[in-house]
Amino acid sequence: MAKFVSTYEKPSPHISLPDWHAKQWELRQSSDTRRSEACRLRDFSRSVRLETDARTKWDADINNDRLADRVTELSRWRNDLEDLMRQLLLEIRSLSNEKSNVEREIENMNYLLQVVSECISMRDRRRRTELTYDEADIQLKKELCVVANIQDAFIKRAQTAWEKLNHLENLRFDLSVDVQDKNEAIQIDGENLALDRAGSNISYKPTLPIGEKTRSITYAMWLDRCHRVKTSIRDKMGDSRSFREATRAMREHAWNDIRAQQDATDYTLRKRIYHTQKARNELDWQKLKVQNEMEALMKEISRLEEALAKKMDVTKCAETRLENRTYRPGHEHCADEVETGLRGEIQQLRQTKENLIGAVENAKTSHNGLESLLTRIDHELDDKQHSMNIDVMCLDSRAILKTGDRARLPNETDRNIVLTRMEQEIPLESQVQRTASC
Repeated sequence: MAKFVSTYEKPSPHISLPDWHAKQWELRQSSDTRRSEACRLRDFSRSVRLETDARTKWDADINNDRLADRVTELSRWRNDLEDLMRQLLLEIRSLSNEKSNVEREIENMNYLLQVVSECISMRDRRRRTELTYDEADIQLKKELCVVANIQDAFIKRAQTAWEKLNHLENLRFDLSVDVQDKNEAIQIDGENLALDRAGSNISYKPTLPIGEKTRSITYAMWLDRCHRVKTSIRDKMGDSRSFREATRAMREHAWNDIRAQQDATDYTLRKRIYHTQKARNELDWQKLKVQNEMEALMKEISRLEEALAKKMDVTKCAETRLENRTYRPGHEHCADEVETGLRGEIQQLRQTKENLIGAVENAKTSHNGLESLLTRIDHELDDKQHSMNIDVMCLDSRAILKTGDRARLPNETDRNIVLTRMEQEIPLESQVQRTASC
């Protein structure tokens, strides 16, 4: 009799042994594939990690070198610009001093114009025939024109210097801004160079623009601008130096022209004084001759009047004789030789009287003419003395214009010694006095 045994199995279906072996093979294949892929990924990750570490290190090192080179380049440009700044400040100071010199020369020109105008006005006080357009007057007016033209040229130079000074000040401001910008850039790049990954002041910047289109200019544009700024400043400083040299040369030439014209004017004034003094001496001699002639003429008039007085008595005597003989009686009243002689004598005396009276009148007329001439000569002498005094006053007023070697010496003897270069053979009076005092 058969016996039954109860068993319990899962209700799920069972797989066959081949399927089990198939699953084992598939699992082994999958494991191998996954392991090989994981190994490949590990190798790839290691290579990526090593490559990125190396690239990160080299990129950081290269950028550090770039930052260091940039700081060095900026420092070099900053030093160059600071040197330019010092040169520019020196040029501004020199140009300002030159401008002050020109303005001082303009003030000196005003003083020269005042002195020359006073000399012209002073010489206009000459009287009558002495008020002439002589060579000294021409030279004074020429000197006035020379000084006025030089003053106008100085005014234009001062205006140009002011404009150049303003332009240099603008350049100085722009250069100071550029130097300040470079200092800030050096500071920023230096701080960036000091940063590292262990720093505490680093963070992500998600809004930082990294694209190509930024507001930054290219390096070539920056370098070109630096060169242009440097070249422009050097050109402007060179132009300013040329302007200063030209202005200094202009001042020297102007003063040479003024001194030459002053010497020419002083020479004509001295020449005019000499001619006026010569004419005055001539008039003094003429006055002396006229006075001598007037004295001689007065003596001659006195003699003529004495002779006329003597002729009057003789005439009275002759006329009385002739009248007395008219009383002769009868036939005694005849025209004898005595009557003829008396009549001839009286006629001759009357003619002589008329001649003497005419001579006296002519002598008095001549004396009056000489007296008028003497008065005219006195006026001329007074005018010439007045004119000479005015010219001497002009020379004295112009003496303050000469300084240094051109200053007037105490006397004409010393001046002649200097002009003839005889100082060694004949020492000046002032040197003799100093030697004696020592």
